[in-house]
Formats: sequence, C-alpha cells, structure tokens
Amino acid sequence: MLFGEYFHQVDQKGRVRIPAKLKIGLGENFLVTKGTNSCLFVFSKETLETSLFSKLENVPLSDSSSSLPLRMLFSSASELDEDNQGRSLLPKNLRDFAKIKKDIVFLGVGNRAEIWAKEEYDRYINGVDFDNAMEELQKHGV
Repeated sequence: MLFGEYFHQVDQKGRVRIPAKLKIGLGENFLVTKGTNSCLFVFSKETLETSLFSKLENVPLSDSSSSLPLRMLFSSASELDEDNQGRSLLPKNLRDFAKIKKDIVFLGVGNRAEIWAKEEYDRYINGVDFDNAMEELQKHGV
C-alpha cells in the first residue's frame, strides 16, 4: 500500500529521487506513464501485471472507445531505472505532459504513486472540500 506526500525537485537533467518509502512499496521494477489531471502515474510491474492487465484481458480489441486511453497509457510508459546515485530520469515527454519544471510532489495513492508538478498539485487540491470528496468514494463501496 502506497501512501504519503513527499516534496522533491527535479534536477537540470530531469532526474528525480523516488522517496524511499514509495520505492519499498513499488518494489524493484516500476514504470511511469501519463496519468489523469496532468500528473504521472507510477506503477510497480507487479501491479500492472496482476491488477491492470488482468482487467484489460476482458476489453475486446474491437472496442474503439477504449483504444485511445489504452494507447495513451501504454505508449507513454517508461521504465524508471536508477543510476549509481539513486536518481531516475523522467522522460522529457512525460515531464512536458505533467508540466514539471523543478518542484514536484510525490503522492502514494494506494496501488500507485503519482508525480505532480507542485504548482499543478497546488491548483488541483486548493479549495477542495475534503468531506465532499470523500463522499465520492461511496460510489465504489468505500
């Protein structure tokens, strides 16, 4: 289970350090891809294989309405490999998509982590009514 909020920065070459607590939850191998609301999703390979892929097996290849999100999600996916100093390069296309320049926020969101440009995250979360937001989870039986 991934949780927490962590503030970091991207260096000039687009490298980041994944917070240690999130790395433990993500395991050895993980991927980053386009997410929703201008953030990036970070999934462990295991989560992708057991949760996401198993559900996608039921999506017919002829379902054209599902093709676009599947293409966007998987064509933008990239493995995050660490260098000797524990930094991972965020691909430029993903940094551009998420409007990441320097300051970032990592979020643990259950089965995935998210990476946000701090400015975008502040805009997204500012003024949110927590109680109303929590009521949305009732739609999913939570």
